[in-house]
Amino acid sequence: MVLVDTAGRLQTKTNLMNELKKMVRMTEKELGRDPDQIFLVVDAITGQNGFSQARVFLEAIPLTGIILTKYDASAKGGIIISIVEQTGLPIRYVGLGEGMNDLKPFNANEFVEKLFAA
Repeated sequence: MVLVDTAGRLQTKTNLMNELKKMVRMTEKELGRDPDQIFLVVDAITGQNGFSQARVFLEAIPLTGIILTKYDASAKGGIIISIVEQTGLPIRYVGLGEGMNDLKPFNANEFVEKLFAA
């Protein structure tokens, strides 16, 4: 498993998006095949910009899913519903903290319960 942190690769920065495309091409070349998974990481506190980010990243590279981070914060991550609906990308994991074991598989039932909790 290889994790590549692309923080700061804003969808509005063409040169950084081109570097991201190059990383994917280099990975494909080294593997001799497509990467198994390429996730877009979205903060639960992200607003409408999250949708724009997802759209541009999906146009640039072959994303296979979403990781929703900062899900332990007060934000409920409602923008993710629009992102999933518009991109068709599944949510694979949620980040519930900063520790190594805080990345958990996404559970749709728990997400809906938290979204509508008082």
